[in-house]
Amino acid sequence: MTPRPAQAPHHPALVILILSLGGAVGLGICRFAYALVLPDMRADLGWNYAEAGFMNTVNAAGYLAGAMAASAAIRRIGLFGAVVWGTLICVAALFASGGSGNFVVLSAARALAGFGAALAFVGGGTLAARIAQVDARRSSLLLGLFYTGPSTGIMVSGLLTPALLERLGPGSWWIIWLVLAAISAAACALLPFARTATAQPAADAPASAVRMAPFLPILTSYFLFGAGYIAYMTFMIAWVRDAGGGALAQSVFWCLIGVGAFASPWTWSGMLGRVRSGRGTALLNAVTVIGAVLPLIDTSPLMLGLSAMVFGNAFFAVVTSTTAFIRHNFAFEAWPKAIAIMTIAFSIGQTLGPVLIGAITDAVGSLSAALMVSAAMLGAGVIAAAFQRALRSDPAV
Repeated sequence: MTPRPAQAPHHPALVILILSLGGAVGLGICRFAYALVLPDMRADLGWNYAEAGFMNTVNAAGYLAGAMAASAAIRRIGLFGAVVWGTLICVAALFASGGSGNFVVLSAARALAGFGAALAFVGGGTLAARIAQVDARRSSLLLGLFYTGPSTGIMVSGLLTPALLERLGPGSWWIIWLVLAAISAAACALLPFARTATAQPAADAPASAVRMAPFLPILTSYFLFGAGYIAYMTFMIAWVRDAGGGALAQSVFWCLIGVGAFASPWTWSGMLGRVRSGRGTALLNAVTVIGAVLPLIDTSPLMLGLSAMVFGNAFFAVVTSTTAFIRHNFAFEAWPKAIAIMTIAFSIGQTLGPVLIGAITDAVGSLSAALMVSAAMLGAGVIAAAFQRALRSDPAV
């Protein structure tokens, strides 16, 4: 199976990096910047941890709805259309987040952001997988470049948010959302430069059947990963702050996650290019467990920095590994549907995870409980992925 995109771009790496801006906005900013703004929102709006977790749950529920709608949307508007419209929805949600302190309005904005992020991520991930086929030797590296998008958003929000919150003072969270919305709108304006490589609509190929049973172990692992990683990405800034870290420490910690994630294509592309089974996903899940456990051992700046780098380097590589698994094991025409199924499994996990972990944290009264539950779920994901075998390369495996 050696599929080729309908129109090969002259500069595939550049095109994929432009497409990754959808992930930078939808995930790096819309989803993960919430952790940076959350302490100020909790203090100003009087939320407990369960209410704070609910905001990520509705975001994840929106992501689940977007993942479920992605295949139909892609057939109607194409892969590139899904990236553009999904990103525009995220930008609108960011502006809405800065416009009201009402719990219902903010919940709706978080859900809308999740929906748009899923459209952009499924469409962009499929496009990146197709474009990566133009260079078989670098295909895993090229695919990994798409998943640097969220790390870019993480670094941008990490550089700006803590400093702005400190300068503007308590209750300024809404200004942060508006600033991030403006930055995201500027990023969205660059997406048309990727159109030349992606003009071919996704509907040109017949739908291909995808049975879930043969890749149920890796689906289960991805579900557990979705439930487990979100606690770290939601509550670690609060953990750093509780450990005495000010705005600079929070910014450095968040940016180190982004730096680690940005380096992941170069760290893991060789392995992901060779492994056809679930072993790659199992290994990467194991690395995220290490990153999640390190703060429980010690809260020194060195250990927190190491935790951020280790976790960041692996957690988006897990996402890359699932797309690589699909690229290795499914026919070209089945990729959009198979990626959507993977995304749905992930979305269900990250929908359930935040409220569950937030409720446990409220009951126990300690953020360490959130990290322990997170690490346990990630560890269970290691075991599940280890049972995944390589599949036959036919469209209805």
